[in-house]
Amino acid sequence: MAKDWTGNSNSIYKTLGASNHTQEDRQNEDYYATEPKAAEWLLKLEQFDKNIWECACGQGHLSKIFEAAGHDVKSTDLINRGYGKGEIDFLAIDNLEWKGDIITNPPYKYAQQFIEKALQIIPEGNKVAMFLKIQFLESKGRKSLFLTNPPKTVYVSCSRLLCAKNAEFAKMIKGGGSAVSYAWYVWEKGFKGTTELKWFN
Repeated sequence: MAKDWTGNSNSIYKTLGASNHTQEDRQNEDYYATEPKAAEWLLKLEQFDKNIWECACGQGHLSKIFEAAGHDVKSTDLINRGYGKGEIDFLAIDNLEWKGDIITNPPYKYAQQFIEKALQIIPEGNKVAMFLKIQFLESKGRKSLFLTNPPKTVYVSCSRLLCAKNAEFAKMIKGGGSAVSYAWYVWEKGFKGTTELKWFN
């Protein structure tokens, strides 16, 4: 029988190492910087408000792309990494309304909380875009999120985009890249239809 998959040992072991059970230590604050190309693609796929809040900005890899495209970007992070404003706990902010869109790659273990918080504070009709693993679609615990607040569109990257531990992209590429698949999940507040699945890259 012919194989319907092609790959090599690097693909196999990279995938194993990409699981939550990898023996390599995760970054303490879950800092995995997003390749700027991911933001460039997102802006080709969707139209966004003039005002964007990047609430887990890291070293500004996404923010800089949005700024270059003419958006007014509020860049914050819990940890001060030399870009934007540090020591801002997005999940702890109370009584806040943000008149714009929210786009980020959140700390994965808090991704659902980031989504729920973002949808809570933006106006009806505005957007939340999160760069997350394909596996985020799984889990009984997240089922209620998707049923109550379905994404309007999930854009699956057909080519591997990188999230590099401590923003060490060169080291990651030298080590063979990544076997993790990512997608942009885009919510529009108030949307109650059926999620559309699209592919890019």
